[in-house]
Amino acid sequence: MANNNELEQYLKLIKELDSDNNCPIRSAMEMIGGKWKLRILAQLLRKEVVRFNELKRDLSGITNTMLSNSLRELENDCLITRKQYNEMPVRVEYNITDRGKNLLPTIYELNIWWDDFITSS
Repeated sequence: MANNNELEQYLKLIKELDSDNNCPIRSAMEMIGGKWKLRILAQLLRKEVVRFNELKRDLSGITNTMLSNSLRELENDCLITRKQYNEMPVRVEYNITDRGKNLLPTIYELNIWWDDFITSS
């Protein structure tokens, strides 16, 4: 739980946000939101280097197109890297970047918040 000083800082930040164009929270949620992106990041945090088919196997129900699109978006946002080896068959590996790893404390705090929300309901 945040102390009063932290809450005041959060409230000041929220009041200063331009809700139409410049909301960092909305931008962050667009970056990691959706059904699959956090699950992809979780797999990369567990294994460090993962190939496409491994991800497909580990993420039950995801289509090839959705996995490809999600990986491309995560790469464009610098949360993961993609390395292609020019061999036959072509081998592609994905790993999480330091920026992606920096999300872990935030995800952890969201998990704590959710657990508290559920138990207090």
